[in-house]
Amino acid sequence: MDLTAREWQDALGLDDADLPVAVISEGTWWRERATAERLSALEDVRELAFPDMFLGRWHDRPVVYCCAYGAPRAVEVVHLFGCLGAQLAIQIGTCGGLQGSLEPGDVVVPTVAACEEGIARIYGAGDFAEADPKWSERARSLLRAGDRTVHDGNHLTWYSIFAQDGAMVEAWHEAGYLSVDMETATTLAVARHFDMAAVSMLVVWDELLRGRSFLDPLEPTHQESFERSNRAVFDVALELVATL
Repeated sequence: MDLTAREWQDALGLDDADLPVAVISEGTWWRERATAERLSALEDVRELAFPDMFLGRWHDRPVVYCCAYGAPRAVEVVHLFGCLGAQLAIQIGTCGGLQGSLEPGDVVVPTVAACEEGIARIYGAGDFAEADPKWSERARSLLRAGDRTVHDGNHLTWYSIFAQDGAMVEAWHEAGYLSVDMETATTLAVARHFDMAAVSMLVVWDELLRGRSFLDPLEPTHQESFERSNRAVFDVALELVATL
């Protein structure tokens, strides 16, 4: 939609003082639970005119949080607030591990994401969308300081968790991809289109090489690590916002 920033701002019901400096987008099925947990850390929270987009404040900085599952939804939140001048897009969520060195609860902060989700190329990306190196390294440092195991490298964004099979997983593994999700390449590409910095922090959940999906329970030690990392990526996201 070819609307001006002023038109989007009016449609969202945002005053100039409430224009967000950053947007945090989370890819998850469990929208109600994640939203309640994440928003509890913010002040002056309110839902905007568009559903599931919440404005809050962190250290007096306006920030938007949205559960955006899959590329078709992720594109909307980054496009809207990129158009309105936000400085930073932060993608959080989970991913499937594609290399044996990754364990559930590890965090992937990718350098680049392969654009196989159908949206990123529309916003000018080629085969890969790049994360902002400065913000990504800052995120890695903060996560490691919190005793999280962090990986960086080439990541893959795919269009559906249901449209993959063992042969695809093996091909992705052989190609050297660390992990796979459904939103990161979109977030990175749309952010770059609007001259925003962008970073992704994804907690490893599925062990795809072993055939273990999110439907299968984690071992207790992996479950504890997963939960700690799930909290940590949001805490680090807020620390990044605080430095803007």
